[in-house]
Amino acid sequence: MIEAVIKHKHVTIVAILILCLLGITAAMRIPVQMIPDLEVRTISVQTQWPGATPQDIEKEILIEQEEFLRTVPNLQRMESSASNGEASIELDFPFGVDVTETLILVNNALSQVPDYPENVDEPRIFSASFSSNAFMYFRVAPIEDNPKNINMIMMRDYIEDNVRPRMSSVAGVSQVNVSGGAQRQVRILMDKDALIQYNISVDDVRTAISGRNRDTSAGELEQGKRRFLLRTVGRFDSLEEIENTIIRRTGDSLVRLKDVADIDFNHFELNSESWFKGQQVLSLQVQRELGSNVIDIKYAMLDEVERINEELLRPAGMEITLNSDDVRYVESSVQNVLVNLLLGALFATLVMYGLMRSSRATLIAVIGIPICTLAGFLGLLLLDRTINVISLAGIAFAIGMTLDNTIVVLESIELERRKGLNPKDAAIEGVKRVWTAVLTSTLTTVMVFLPILFIVQEAGQLYSDIAIAISASIIASMFVSVTLVPLLAAYFPAQAKTKVTDKLTNRIEAITSRLLRSKKSKLSTVGVTFVAVVAIWWFLMPPAEYLPEGEEAKTFATMSAPPGYNLQTMSAIGDEIRDIFDPALTTEDNEVTRSGVTIPSLKTMSLSVAPSNIRIIAETRDKSRIAIKAQK
Repeated sequence: MIEAVIKHKHVTIVAILILCLLGITAAMRIPVQMIPDLEVRTISVQTQWPGATPQDIEKEILIEQEEFLRTVPNLQRMESSASNGEASIELDFPFGVDVTETLILVNNALSQVPDYPENVDEPRIFSASFSSNAFMYFRVAPIEDNPKNINMIMMRDYIEDNVRPRMSSVAGVSQVNVSGGAQRQVRILMDKDALIQYNISVDDVRTAISGRNRDTSAGELEQGKRRFLLRTVGRFDSLEEIENTIIRRTGDSLVRLKDVADIDFNHFELNSESWFKGQQVLSLQVQRELGSNVIDIKYAMLDEVERINEELLRPAGMEITLNSDDVRYVESSVQNVLVNLLLGALFATLVMYGLMRSSRATLIAVIGIPICTLAGFLGLLLLDRTINVISLAGIAFAIGMTLDNTIVVLESIELERRKGLNPKDAAIEGVKRVWTAVLTSTLTTVMVFLPILFIVQEAGQLYSDIAIAISASIIASMFVSVTLVPLLAAYFPAQAKTKVTDKLTNRIEAITSRLLRSKKSKLSTVGVTFVAVVAIWWFLMPPAEYLPEGEEAKTFATMSAPPGYNLQTMSAIGDEIRDIFDPALTTEDNEVTRSGVTIPSLKTMSLSVAPSNIRIIAETRDKSRIAIKAQK
């Protein structure tokens, strides 16, 4: 085989170039994100019942749903919670289940619930994982000085109807959530005295409205050659139609809805608030599809947001602004890993040159580094993986490992040349001598990482990218070492200057001889080595954790309210918090002091208020001012 490689050198070079081209294409097409996508194994069920108490929700909704959800196969854990107006159930399933099939089974189980009270919305079923959390956060606020005197609380429906669909249409975006503000509603205020006067009950009013507010099929009509489908249109189009709804007809006497109630167009009661720099805003959170490129999504979204501002919001007196995003940390993390990868390649090259003292020999030795790196990207693409800090770490680890095969082959070729063979014959005989060792070394390395691919838990999902990147790079290094390296050594022979390595080898051999010259020295060597290893492990072992801490310079805080608190009470607490932190958003100084607390200058701070909690996300202008202190 090696004779054919050297004889048909053009074929080998073309094959290597094709591999490099495919690797470059793969590196440009692989999605970029912070960590690998994690398998979804939790399904949530949310059911809305506006105005209902937690006790009613538990009795009328949760108990009924739990009875049928218990029968879903592979269910490991079911946790239910009831709050004002909402029922929530979380279902956990083992790793490896088909989430799509499980969603269908959960939906089928819920469809068996016999009946829900009136005004209960259809259950919402969805699955989510850490990988699909929101990664971009926007705010919609009035433009400076608010010349049109816009009340942002009343603008939620406008944002949901006009802005959210356009943001959701950006490629790679799975969902855009809107928080803050209040939604539109038609409010019907019953007049008790009028109901008594006309002897009409609330149920009579509800029945009349629901019976009137619907479209009904009226069959079909054939006329000549044509067939017409008829439909009775009955849905309300205006407040006037609602007011004129007939509640009761007695002979020629009609009782209309306006006779027993006042109807107006209003908004639901406010159930959450979002604040920024002392004014209420609307917040939008962007979630991505699994396997999408967060960097591409970010810049496509920013372009779309600018068009939304120009075409919709600024003419209406509003503006949407990026409040925060996690993409910049993805970019900086990936950039740091790439820099370390390049530094590792540079140091490996310097070490090779320091030992060989030959530029040509060093070039032959390290030429496989970029080729094997590109092969790692190709392996990630073929197995539908992404570029992330973990997969890049695997490629960085593989840099030093890919040199092993090359060094073995070069050393064997050098030994054959010292025997007097010409460069071509030395290349052939050198590869023949060691190719089985290179193959064995490569296979054993791959077999070390291969089992990670069969771990279905989160650890396997996280670190399988390392296994794929290293395995692809190592396999490529094997082919490079037995094809390209001997080809270059045959046509561009280089003799390494081994004086330094020979001296180092002689010293190592002398030390080894002294350590192993007697039984006592052998036992002493083994004992000292064992004690040294244990001591190093004991004193230098770092603390264990599931994942390393990131460098995101943000502070996340949540204040949970006691049961029964309302929005007004929590909003008053939020006002106190804003009085303390808002000056840090507008100051030109590095820090401010409020209420005896020194606060660093803040770049952004969003505050969300709900009856159950207050959530704060703050980011300092100076990243070094973020500090974590353990409190006992």
